Amino acid sequence: MNNDYEKRITLDSHIMAGKPIIKGTRITVELILRLLGEGETVEEILHEYPQVTREDVFAALKYATHIIEEEKVFPLADFRYA
Repeated sequence: MNNDYEKRITLDSHIMAGKPIIKGTRITVELILRLLGEGETVEEILHEYPQVTREDVFAALKYATHIIEEEKVFPLADFRYA
């Protein structure tokens, strides 16, 4: 996967407790993902957070995808949710 999101996403232990953020802001990747997950459109996010660009939103998605791709999964034998 092309990690071009690295130009837009940064981690700094002094900003937002080290969570990944959009560079130059205090807006977390988590917030962008939450808003999208709640049904907000990219246009709504851009209107609500004018310091964020369309490319930033897509970089947040690419970052999240990369994290999940790297996740190690260890299946539990016959585990079922109650």
